Amino acid sequence: MQFKEIVGQDAIKQRLINSVTENRVSHAQLFLGPEGAGALSLAVAYAQYLSCEDRQPGDSCGVCNSCRKYQKLVHPDLHFSYPFFAKHKEDTAITFIEQWREAFLANPYLNLDIWRGYLDAENKQANINIAECHQIIKKLSFKPFESQYKILILWLPEYLDKTGNSLLKIIEEPQPNTLFLLVAQNQDQILNTILSRTQLIKIPCLSYGEVKDYLVENGQPQGLAEQAAYLSNGNLTEAIQSLQSHDDNHHTLFLQWLRLCFANKGLEMIKLVDQMAKLGRENQKNFLRYGVSFLRECCLLQTGGEKLVHLPAEELDTAQKMAKVISVDAAAAITKELEKAHYHIERNANPKILFLDVSLQIVKCLHFKSLPKGTQYIT
Repeated sequence: MQFKEIVGQDAIKQRLINSVTENRVSHAQLFLGPEGAGALSLAVAYAQYLSCEDRQPGDSCGVCNSCRKYQKLVHPDLHFSYPFFAKHKEDTAITFIEQWREAFLANPYLNLDIWRGYLDAENKQANINIAECHQIIKKLSFKPFESQYKILILWLPEYLDKTGNSLLKIIEEPQPNTLFLLVAQNQDQILNTILSRTQLIKIPCLSYGEVKDYLVENGQPQGLAEQAAYLSNGNLTEAIQSLQSHDDNHHTLFLQWLRLCFANKGLEMIKLVDQMAKLGRENQKNFLRYGVSFLRECCLLQTGGEKLVHLPAEELDTAQKMAKVISVDAAAAITKELEKAHYHIERNANPKILFLDVSLQIVKCLHFKSLPKGTQYIT
């Protein structure tokens, strides 16, 4: 992967290039950025630039022997470690390397949910186990084979438990020309012993314009690209996923849900809950994210923020009507319930029970006009 293939992040790209040209390459670096910002892509492009046999002023050449191997993720001095769903205690990242290459090459902005789809995950929890830590130590105990550097890219070190402390010595005192590039999303979940031994590179969210322009350049209609970019909050992964599920018509389903809750139509509501429970986990998450974003747009309309609203004409008309009947407090309370539901869906909650519970909370807010205050409801 080359820097030019990565959306935005021009300042970070230049910083990484300068570290090479000025011979200031740290042996352990932490690329810390939110999901969809391109941290993993930047780490791979940086590794390719370091190993390129004909570096250009602003990027790797893309045509040398090293670059061609990097583009297929088969360079002998490039190693990956990542969370996986082990079936056996001896499983390591190399067990799943073919799936990893396929997943990254298909989408360099992949997240853990996308990665899970390439594996037979069942209900297993992702982690980086002790066998993988030992494998990392073994792989990095040798000198580089072809390039100047031997590079390990460790994606999501948050999934290292205390066994990750076995890596401390090799991180602190690696073999010459051995680099650790850690790619993380949540600094608080990384072992402090590892965090303290790395040079931090903070990667910001993408801007609305960067996400929108990328979507338009990749064939999306202007209107859909604008909506997806706005709702994604700088998360390119989320923007792409929301467009892929656009045909599911979340707007119609969400509006129907609110109307049934407003009218407190129990039997019809239960039938709709059954329908939502069958959407599949990713569609359920997208549906809940859509609901949160739509209600926030309604709140903007109620509080004089019309210029900040980004909705297609049909949805804007609905939001304007809804803003007249749902108070800001009620919208905020429902939004909180939807965000909690999204959190629990990510953690494999029973969707039928979950959506029924959320429905009852929305009925309290809309039909009975009873809003939460702490753990009590007041009218």
